[in-house]
Parts: sequence; C-alpha cells; structure tokens
Amino acid sequence: MSYEILGLSALWFFLFAYLIIASIDFGAGFFAYYALQTKKDHILNRLIARYLSPVWEITNVFFIFFFYGLAFFFPDAGYYFGSAMLIPGSIVLLLIGIRGSFYAFENYGSRKSKLYTFLYGASGLFIPAAIATGLTISEGGFLRHENGSVYLRYKELLTNPFSWAVVFLAVVSVLYISAHFLTYYANKAGDEPARKLLRSYALFWAAPQIIASLTAFIFISRQNPAHYNNMLDLWWMFGLSVLFFLIGIYLVYRESHYGLSFICVMLQFFFALLGYGIGHMPYLLYNEIQVTADATLPAMGTALLIAFAGGLLMLIPSLILVMRMFLFDAEYVKGKK
Repeated sequence: MSYEILGLSALWFFLFAYLIIASIDFGAGFFAYYALQTKKDHILNRLIARYLSPVWEITNVFFIFFFYGLAFFFPDAGYYFGSAMLIPGSIVLLLIGIRGSFYAFENYGSRKSKLYTFLYGASGLFIPAAIATGLTISEGGFLRHENGSVYLRYKELLTNPFSWAVVFLAVVSVLYISAHFLTYYANKAGDEPARKLLRSYALFWAAPQIIASLTAFIFISRQNPAHYNNMLDLWWMFGLSVLFFLIGIYLVYRESHYGLSFICVMLQFFFALLGYGIGHMPYLLYNEIQVTADATLPAMGTALLIAFAGGLLMLIPSLILVMRMFLFDAEYVKGKK
C-alpha cells in the first residue's frame, strides 16, 4: 500500500473518530438546552454533565490531528480549503470559544443560564453545519480562481440544494448519534427517567436521519455524477450501513441491548463514510487535488505517518484511561463519584 493511501486512511480514521465523539458532545448541548426549555432539565442535565465533564477537552484533539494532517500531507489542500473555509472556519473557532467559556464557567451558574445554555446548544448545531461546508466544497464547482487566488462562490454555495442537504444531514446526524449514546449511558447509570426520555429522542431522530441521508445521496447525483456513480459501485457498503441502522433502531425500540445498539450506529456511519470516501477517489477536491498526484514528498509523508502512529499510541491509551476512570466506571456513571 502506498504512503498516500496510508496517510489518507489515517486521516479518515481521525475524521470518523471526530464524527462520533464530537456528535455526542454537540448533541448533548442541544438536548441540555431543549430540556431546560421544556422544564425537563432536572431529568437530563445531571446525566449530561457527568458525561461531558471528563470528555469535552478531548473532543477537538481528533479534529486537530485531521486538520493538520490534511494540510501537511496534501499541501494543496491547505491552500484550497484554507482559502475557501476562511469564513466558515472562523465561525467554527468562535463557536468553539463560546462552548469553551460555557465549560469554564459552568460551576458559576452558566448551566442554569438560559442565554449561556442557548449559545451552548446552538453552537452544537452550527459547528457541524459549518464544518460540513468542507464536504460540500470537495465535490467541486464552488471555487473560482481570480488573480492567482482562490475564492469561495458564496452565492452558489448558499443557493445550491446539495449544500443545504449536506448541512441538514450533518445536523440530524449529530442529534441521532448523541441520542443513541446518551440512551445507552442513561441505561448504564440506571437513570430510568432519563433513559425513557432519551430513548424517545433516539426513535424520533431516526426518520429524519434516513431522510437526510437519502436526500444528500439524491442531490449528489446532480452535483457530482462521477462521485455518485462511484458510490453506486460500492452499493454493498451503503447496504450494510442501512442494515446496521435498522438493527440499531430495532434494539432501541425493543428497549434492549443499548450498548449493541450504539455499536450498530457507529458501524452505520463507518460504512457510510467509508463508501463516501472510497467513492471520492482519486480526488480530495474534484478537479483540483488528486490523492496520488498532489501528496507531499515521500520522505515527508513517511515522517507524517510516523507522527500519526506516535499520536495514536498516546491518544488511544489516554482515551481508554478516561473511559475506565470516568465514563464506564460504575460508581461514576451512577453519580456516586
């Protein structure tokens, strides 16, 4: 396997890990605000706080690995996406700052403030929506070259149905993933009222999730027929994704095996993202950046792969330690620590 494919595989892993972990975090923020508005915060917010307290600082590590890995492994990607994502990226940084201030001041009452909780919940939806712009741009047709610089065609972006389909899919996926994990977490904590409420959220967001996926799939056929045809050749991956979606929803509906249900959710997105990524080959950015042609030099690529491996060797044990000490520790989950 070439170093370009190895590097791209590592980047894909970081993106997938960020998709799952960040979705739980972002969705929890929305559910915390919604619970406050519907007078159900006494049911959910203690459970959500037990999950977020040890995890929120880790969430962005995967995205940092992905972002810098993409920029260094494919230098042209840093130039094109950096220019195109200047405004969306700035919005993301601002919203991350807002979330950080919420975490920093939660012990001083920010969790009970409707304004702070609104900003916390809204940022959890706007961040994935802004990041999803990068996937939209990667399909081609949204950039223009002028005087040696690259600019994003904002009018085309904001009026393109495919762009909004991707945003819709990103937001719905965040809520769907988060509801499933928090249902499992509430069940493990023995918190029956929270489990029942979160189970209803997981079932509710199942229909929008499949509708959003099909909508994005349909519109990509118009935006990028070549990518669409490549994904059709990988139909079995998307078939497995749908199968795990059905199994996960069935288990939640039957109120059993919530841990297995969440594993099915992860496998659902694993195969969907894998099929999307393989179908995107050989381009990172259609008509601009090719994986093999625009990768960094072999020596630099090898050094980056070693750095990726070293980062994972430090990151994965840290995550396992956090999970064992906090997330899946029986006493901590039940609020006894």
